Amino acid sequence: MSLKKQLGQKIQDLRKSKKLTQEKFSELIGIDPKNVSKIENGINYPSAETLTSIANALNVDIYELFVFKDDIPYELMRQELIKSLENDKTVLYLYRVLKGM
Repeated sequence: MSLKKQLGQKIQDLRKSKKLTQEKFSELIGIDPKNVSKIENGINYPSAETLTSIANALNVDIYELFVFKDDIPYELMRQELIKSLENDKTVLYLYRVLKGM
């Protein structure tokens, strides 16, 4: 299973454990419900800003979103995360968020 699909499944599992509908969850994180569906189905990666909002709404640390039931090799996870970053601005934002943890 790809990192994108594992991340989406993890977000969906956490959302459901909090008894949040996709509509309510989308309001909390500030994106369209269709985008929540695409993230949860492993079609899209969330942006760094959305990832932060997701973690806050689910009351978890960002790293917890990347702890999966199935082990994924660290190097593969790292490569896919780096590949998913959109641009230097996103990298800088994510770095600042992680540094502040």
